Amino acid sequence: MLVQPDHKGLSVARQCQLLGLPRSSLYYLPVGISDEERALMRAIDRLYTQRPYFGSRRILHELRLAGHTVNRKRVQRLMQVMGLQGMVPGPHTSKPHPDHPIYPYLIGGIDVLRPNQVWAADITYIPLESGWGYLVAIIDWHSRAILSWRLSNTMTVDFCVEALEEALRHHGTPEYFNTDQGAQFTSPDFTGILKREDVTISMDGKGRATDNIFIERVWRSLKYEDVYLRDYATLAEAEVGIGKWIRFYNLRRPHQSLDNRTPMEVYRGVHLVKEAAA
Repeated sequence: MLVQPDHKGLSVARQCQLLGLPRSSLYYLPVGISDEERALMRAIDRLYTQRPYFGSRRILHELRLAGHTVNRKRVQRLMQVMGLQGMVPGPHTSKPHPDHPIYPYLIGGIDVLRPNQVWAADITYIPLESGWGYLVAIIDWHSRAILSWRLSNTMTVDFCVEALEEALRHHGTPEYFNTDQGAQFTSPDFTGILKREDVTISMDGKGRATDNIFIERVWRSLKYEDVYLRDYATLAEAEVGIGKWIRFYNLRRPHQSLDNRTPMEVYRGVHLVKEAAA
């Protein structure tokens, strides 16, 4: 094991920082679920990744067409465990934490024209051989660049806070920060950092989930190009592989919507340098 809990010179937190690992990955234990339950969760994840606007009713219908014997209550329970909900609002969408304040949606009428104008964060489910994990990413809205990310085996706020602090440390401060109303993002631990940095907080309200469709496209690309192909066994293994894919996505993968530039070329203004040199 690379991390030594009893090391006299370095704390566990410092060792994890030097290795580039989140502390949560040290304590990951496989979740004891049946093969049938795991297969069902993978099927739900694939359906949702392909069509994030599907709610539990439509996912249930597709599962039954594929031969799964399942009822809607079970689908709803598994979607809740996976942190999934249909993008079209309805009576069964998840609710924010009752004790956390909700902020208004502020970026609907804003033209996002430059890096660090608007950042966004989202969480996606990562299937593993013996359980699952959760991936959070901080993304620059204009360039689509993934500024920071963290993996965790639980949906607590700490890994989201770690990702946010890293993005701020390495990439400066955005004008606006947009999220959904999940408990991780409405937590005072998370919003308090944004307030500390004088960032304007925006949260998706009813009918606004589709405004973050580009993040869903990032998740879909990640899963079809990496996660589903590699079928990671552990959170630590996924950490390494997903890190490689994100580096490829940021630095090597051109986007048609970005005039065939990479996200980091747009984020860093490389095209401006090239034009000036010409």
